Formats: sequence, structure tokens, C-alpha cells
Amino acid sequence: MPNLSINESPRVEGAGPVQIHYRETGSGFPLLFLHGGWGYEIYPFDRQIEALRDRFRILIPDRSGYGCSGRIPDFPVDFHQRAAGETLRFLDALRIRRAVLWGHSDGAVIAGILGLGAPERVSGIIFEAFHFYRVKPGSRKFFEELVSRPEGVGERVARTLAQEHGEDYWKELMRNGGRAWLKIADGSSHPEEDLYGCKLSELKVPAMFLHGSRDPRTEPGELDAVRRQLPHTPLHVIEGAGHSPHNESGSAAECNRLANEFLQGIRKELIRR
Repeated sequence: MPNLSINESPRVEGAGPVQIHYRETGSGFPLLFLHGGWGYEIYPFDRQIEALRDRFRILIPDRSGYGCSGRIPDFPVDFHQRAAGETLRFLDALRIRRAVLWGHSDGAVIAGILGLGAPERVSGIIFEAFHFYRVKPGSRKFFEELVSRPEGVGERVARTLAQEHGEDYWKELMRNGGRAWLKIADGSSHPEEDLYGCKLSELKVPAMFLHGSRDPRTEPGELDAVRRQLPHTPLHVIEGAGHSPHNESGSAAECNRLANEFLQGIRKELIRR
């Protein structure tokens, strides 16, 4: 799988060229998958790659700090914004002017920041397992346990994380993510402060939401708040699905059906241009 060098990354302060590892397959319009906070292999997009590779050039970068890309010592509180900047540099290095984004979990936050801050680079967005609030009281214990006892994720998950990120590093990666979300919450001025500076309603890029009805990282009222911000953007709640509808056996087919309908519309619009 290929690597490319970007001159610098906001995720790696003070460093020179940064190596980004990525997966690439298919052909057509660029479709960029942005992985969640545990990396790619825990929630792989195998079913989506198989369904879409004949119509899209699929690109899946490991952000700095993940997988085979360079490691970083910590995640600052603005790590989503920094990751958005790194993503733009990744696209620049491949000379890609515009791409469709499919962001999962932390990747969905990054996609939202890109859609708001650089809409000229984004043809459409699929938001999956979207985060809106900065404060997540229902997940605080989860983040605290990631920091204090990352091996508590379970043997199978730990094995996958070790294989992807390194036996000597994966626990620190989990601690980094947990600490960052705790800092995001502790630095918030009120319980309903959002991750987008009260600007999500300004999103003009075509978008849709895919969300599991049993997603444990979703706070009460969080999806209603998203609907108020973007009342005309489809928000599909997939019954019975959890935090990763795209690769859960009971929801992947429905997830693919909804995503395919959305992407067909985006593709037709791109062809007309």
C-alpha cells in the first residue's frame, strides 16, 4: 500500500516532511474515507469498497498517529481541526481538487470541519456516527477507562489495534484519544456547546447522515440538535445498528443502499459539470 510525503502537517508540529500511508483502489471520482478514533481496521470499509470501486477512486489515509503513518506523542484539544488541515494537504499532494467524503465518528467531525471551512474542495459528505456536542457525559466513563486501562477494550479489539498500530504503541493511542475527548469536554463553556462553533447550519455541501439507533456514543437530544441545525439534510437512523453501521452485519446492507442512493446523485451532478 502506498505512502506519500506532505511538506508539513498541523498534527505534527515542528516536523518537516510527514509520511502518510493510504489505501487506494477503484477508479472514477475521488471518494475519501475518513476513519474514526481507533483507526481503520476496527471498522473497515470492505463492503463499501466492493460496492463502489467501479465508480469511485477510493482513498483511505491513515491520519498521523495511526496505522503505518508517523506516530505522534499526544492529541491536542483541537485535533479534529488539525486533522482537517492534514487532509487538505493529503489531497493537494495527490493533486485532487475535490472529493466526496465519508467520515466515520471522529472522521465525521473532520468531514464537517472540511465542509464548512473548505467547501470548494468537497463534493458531498456522508456523516456516519456523527458527533455534535463537545460534552459527552454518557461517554465520560468510557473515555476515562481508555486513559486508565486501554486493555479493557477486550482481547479481539486489542489484538486488532496492536496489529494495525503496533504492540508498543496502541495503548498510548487509546490514551491519547480518551484524554483529548476529556479535554474537549472540560474546556467547554456550557453542556450544549458544539464542535463546529455554532456554524453547522451554514453547511452548504450536499450531505446525508447515517446513524445507528443504538450508538453508545450518542447523547440524548444530540440527533435532534443536528436536525435543528440542518433540517433539510437527510438523517437516517438505522434501527438496531451501533457505532459502525457500515460494517455491522445487520446494518451494512441498508447502510450501503442509502449511501449508494446519495452517491448516485452526487455522481450525476459531477458528470453534468
